[in-house]
Amino acid sequence: MRGAPFAIPRILSPIMKHLLACLALLAPVAHAEAGNDAVDAAVQQTFDHYELPGIAVGIIRDGEIAYTRTLGELQAGSGEKIDNDTLFKIASNSKAMTAGVLARLVDAGKLKWDDPVTKYLPQFRMHDPWVTQQMQVRDLLIHNSGLGLGAGDLMLWPEPNRFTRDDIIAGLQHLKPTHSFRATYAYDNLLYVVAGEVAAAAGGAPYEELVKRELFQPLGLSRCQVGEWNRAEVGKVAQPHMRTPLGNRVIREDDEVVPNVTSMAAGGIRCSLDDMLTWMRMWLSPDATPAWLSPAQRKAVWTAHMPMPVSARMRAWDNSHFSAYGYGWRLSDVDGAWKVAHTGTLAGMYSSVILLPDQRTGIVILINGEGEAARTVLGQVLTKQFTAPQSTPTVAYYAELLDRERAGERAAKPKADTRHRTIASPRALAAWTGHYRDPWFGDVSLCPQGDRVRFVAARSPMLAGTMMRVDERWLVDWDDDSVDAEPWLHFAAAKASGDAGLTLSHVDPDADFSYDYADLDFHRTQAC
Repeated sequence: MRGAPFAIPRILSPIMKHLLACLALLAPVAHAEAGNDAVDAAVQQTFDHYELPGIAVGIIRDGEIAYTRTLGELQAGSGEKIDNDTLFKIASNSKAMTAGVLARLVDAGKLKWDDPVTKYLPQFRMHDPWVTQQMQVRDLLIHNSGLGLGAGDLMLWPEPNRFTRDDIIAGLQHLKPTHSFRATYAYDNLLYVVAGEVAAAAGGAPYEELVKRELFQPLGLSRCQVGEWNRAEVGKVAQPHMRTPLGNRVIREDDEVVPNVTSMAAGGIRCSLDDMLTWMRMWLSPDATPAWLSPAQRKAVWTAHMPMPVSARMRAWDNSHFSAYGYGWRLSDVDGAWKVAHTGTLAGMYSSVILLPDQRTGIVILINGEGEAARTVLGQVLTKQFTAPQSTPTVAYYAELLDRERAGERAAKPKADTRHRTIASPRALAAWTGHYRDPWFGDVSLCPQGDRVRFVAARSPMLAGTMMRVDERWLVDWDDDSVDAEPWLHFAAAKASGDAGLTLSHVDPDADFSYDYADLDFHRTQAC
């Protein structure tokens, strides 16, 4: 399905214009057939160039659905085609929905943005008692806590794991800040989980019920899913993939019952293409749903609350001059146009929402494969069609720019060569084997099993693997290859007790920040 919206001739009567406009809204397939060759070509080229298992793309123009297209399969090789109703993980685009729930509660007088978090969660603690006292509801949403990038994310991912939302709240006090409170932007997920629990306390219902009550039902997001749900009853659900030499392979496939994951408020909601188009239209055309959110709260959500760096890419590609974070949204300028956007990233799932409010234009991209570069390139090409229509950017052009940029980054931060690794013997690691504990992550065992030593995390079962030796260094080779960030292990004798301490770091300096190995500080508690 592809194309541009209907053009309504001026000679038609007002009644006929109204009728045709209504038909256009009711029949997105029909108006997609009118043809939008440049958009269609960009979507197809991105799908082919990056060998994606599946993609869904939609565009809003002047507040109306102008284009939709889906390509690929729910699961590579299954023959089940993706369509406009297929559910995708929207990942961190869930954050805007969490912010929307809180904004609705502010409108209802059930909380204030500057309320202390401890008003709703008395057990809430940060590492610094003063920060605990000063942390407001608004601070949970704008990445200004002083914690480092992705601090504590190992309590959320990889999924599934056994951490609860109560564990998140209890663990925060053990995460040491890297910056002063409210001084620096550093992307954070844990505090969005806390924000979801604040909403639950203020709204008098669990987070997932609030999302249904405050968002899905009044806005008509009929396919979106939150909390626990049954995969077979829901219908088409795209599965995440990783790329292998033999093609795209499903990873972390959903069970029959999809659980209410701990990360829900930060990145756990799933939606279809059509529902994401409805979500975008609500923000771009507030008059269509005036009762859903007051003008004051719409303004609050899209206000620049925390400055963000303007990257070299933003300057070069978009001529950007400012960048900031609102409540669940990133704000910037592109070729002189105001942009409100966010991305979502989970293993094998990528999403992007790009809004140009002054043009009442929006773009949504949903991918069920390794799609980081595809999302960046396609989002850029489609955005330029509205912000710089005189230019003729192509997928190939931006793909090459991105490849050059990443080649430079790899040269500057080369990954260690670990190809000559060997299995570490129990004898070689005899001085360091045992059970270890980190105050927020919990227990891990580093114990012999036959001719090798196994690393096993008690509350994160996917973090299990075999100890390997690379010269005089040690690393963990994870059992599940979808856990794609290996850690170095660094042992030291504790000065006070004489027992062992253990810290971790990334083998690959470009590994996803949510593998926050640097925040771990293990101490041996007992022998194997």
